[in-house]
Amino acid sequence: MGILSGNPKDEPLHYGEVFDIWASQLAGNNMISGYKTMLNHAGDEDLKKVLLEAIETGEQQKKQIEELLKENGVGLPPVMPDPPEACLEDIPIGARIPDPAIAATLAADTAAGLVACSQVIGMSIREDVAMMYGQFHTQKAALGAKVLRLNKEKGWLIPPPLHLTKHHDC
Repeated sequence: MGILSGNPKDEPLHYGEVFDIWASQLAGNNMISGYKTMLNHAGDEDLKKVLLEAIETGEQQKKQIEELLKENGVGLPPVMPDPPEACLEDIPIGARIPDPAIAATLAADTAAGLVACSQVIGMSIREDVAMMYGQFHTQKAALGAKVLRLNKEKGWLIPPPLHLTKHHDC
């Protein structure tokens, strides 16, 4: 048996896995911090619920990734301090992040997260790493569906040009 057989957790990570896992942790840390700031700016209650879900999911994923990095002797990326809580009314109107912008950022981050998870899955040689990022991918897809539904219901979605005509052969 070789070095890449047996228990996946006993197998070494390759450099690509280390970089992508570390980079996903850095991005996740920054998103959690950003969403906590956006929570101060959000006025819509449904948007606040989705932001809280994104934060909670991000925190859970962060713990799993931290454990994996530590087990493999990889230093952790920096973490931004939590922003102070603020009352929406205390933020001047011109300085507020509008709800549609918050929702658009959340949608774009979720889409980018799906791509990042797919990249880790596709290049991973450790089954446990691929499975963990598969789990993250599923969670992000579910969150993305909620964000899309929210954007449609609130009228915040800015669609690309829609193809409304159909070509019919006679």
